[in-house]
Amino acid sequence: MQKIIAYLRENESRFIKELSDYVRFPSVSAQPEHRNDMIACAKWLQQHCQNIGLEARICPTDGHPILIARTPRTKGVKRPHFVVYGHYDVQPAEPFELWKSPPFEARIEGRSLFARGSCDNKGQNLAHFIAVESYLKTGTELPCDLTFVIEGEEEVGSKHLADFLKSHREELACDAVVVSDTGIPSPKHPALTYALRGIAAFELIVHGPSRDLHSGIFGGTVDNPAMALCQLLAKLRDKNGRITIPGFYDNVVPLSAYEKKQLARLPGNDRAYQKFLGVPKLFGERGFTSTEQRTARPTLEINGLTSGYQGEGSKTIVPSWARAKLTFRLVPNQKPERIIKIIRRHLKSLCPPTVRLEIISGHGAEPYIVSPTSKQAQAALRALKEAWGYEPVLIREGGSIPIVNDFKKYLHADTLLLGLSLPDDNAHSPNEKFDLDCFAKGQLMGAYLWQELVK
Repeated sequence: MQKIIAYLRENESRFIKELSDYVRFPSVSAQPEHRNDMIACAKWLQQHCQNIGLEARICPTDGHPILIARTPRTKGVKRPHFVVYGHYDVQPAEPFELWKSPPFEARIEGRSLFARGSCDNKGQNLAHFIAVESYLKTGTELPCDLTFVIEGEEEVGSKHLADFLKSHREELACDAVVVSDTGIPSPKHPALTYALRGIAAFELIVHGPSRDLHSGIFGGTVDNPAMALCQLLAKLRDKNGRITIPGFYDNVVPLSAYEKKQLARLPGNDRAYQKFLGVPKLFGERGFTSTEQRTARPTLEINGLTSGYQGEGSKTIVPSWARAKLTFRLVPNQKPERIIKIIRRHLKSLCPPTVRLEIISGHGAEPYIVSPTSKQAQAALRALKEAWGYEPVLIREGGSIPIVNDFKKYLHADTLLLGLSLPDDNAHSPNEKFDLDCFAKGQLMGAYLWQELVK
C-alpha cells in the first residue's frame, strides 16, 4: 500500500485538474438541448478510462449512453468480481443567478471545488477510478476484477438501467456492488449507509358537485370537497405522530441494540437540527429519537394540497374538487405492494358518501437493507477507518435509491453505499461543491476497499 499512498499524494494536483475537466461538461440529462454534451462527457470518460489502463466502451440505450470500463483480466483465471456504479449526468444548474461562479467552470476556494456535478456524482465516481489507477500505474496487483457502470440517466430516474442490467447480467455478475453517491455526517464520521427507505406515492382527488357552487346559495346543503379531504387526511395520523392505517406497522422490525448504538454516535443534537430546519419545535413519532424518526421509521407526508380559488381577493364558492399528493416512506420488511393495498382500502373507508374519492397510485420503490454485521459490510467499515483515520459510523438513509433493488434483482448482489459528500455540499442546489479532502480520502478508501473485501 505504500506505493499506492505515495502515488495518490504525488498526483493530487493532477487529479483535481481532471475533476475540473470532468465537471466542465454540462451533462444535464433532463434537458434535450444537452444531448451532445452528454455524449461528449461519456466519450471523455471513456478516454480517461483507457488512459489509466482500463478497457472501456460506450453502450447506447434508448436514452443516454452507459459507460462500461473493466480492469484487465487474466484469461482462464476466476477471481472475485465487484461492480462500481456511478453516474455522469447532473441536475440542471438553474437558477443561474444564484451561482457565485459559472456552474460548469470549476472554482476552487480553500479545500472546496465548486461546480455542478462536483459531488453528485462526478467527484465521487472519479475517486474510484483514481484508486484503481493507483494500482495499475504502480504495478500493484489488484486482488479482484472490477467493472465500472457509469450511467447518464440517474437524475431522471435511471429509465433504462434495469433493462441494461438484465441484458448484461452475465457480464456484470458480481460479489457486490459499490456505490459512492451518498453522504457522510462530517469528515470525522466516515459512513456506510446500510439501509434505505422505500416510497409509495399517491394522488387523492375528492370530487363534489359537478361545478363550483355559490357558497351563499348552495352552501350548507352539499359537502365541501376541500373540507372532506382535510378531514380525511387528519384521520391518517394521531397526535403522537403515529400513522393510523390498520396493519401499517405489522412488518416493521425494531432496531437492534447494535443499530441504536450506532445511530446514537452520529454528530449533532436536536437543538442544532431544529435551528437548521427553522422550525419552532421538532415533531415526530413518539418514542423514537429524531435520527430514528427520519431514517428508520415509516412516515406519511402531504406533499401538495389544493382546491378552490387561489387568486387575489375572495371568491365565495364551494369548490367542485380538492386534491392532495401524498408519499409514504417505507422501511425494510414493509412490502410496497401490501402497503399500497391497505392504504387504498383505508382511504376508501374514510371517504364519506357525500363525495367521491379518486386514488391515483404514483411512483414507488422498495426499501433496502444490507446487514451491518455481514462480512462485506465489516470489510467496508475497515476500509473506511484505514482511509479516514476515524471510527466509521453506520447510517440508515431516509431517502430512496431505487437502483439498489435493481442490482439485487438482476445481479443478485448486495450494494455497499460508501458516500463521500458532506451535508453542506449543496447537491442539487446552486453552488454545489465537493470537499477536496473527502475527494482524497475517497481515493484512499477505494484503494483499501478491494483488499479488505477479498479477505
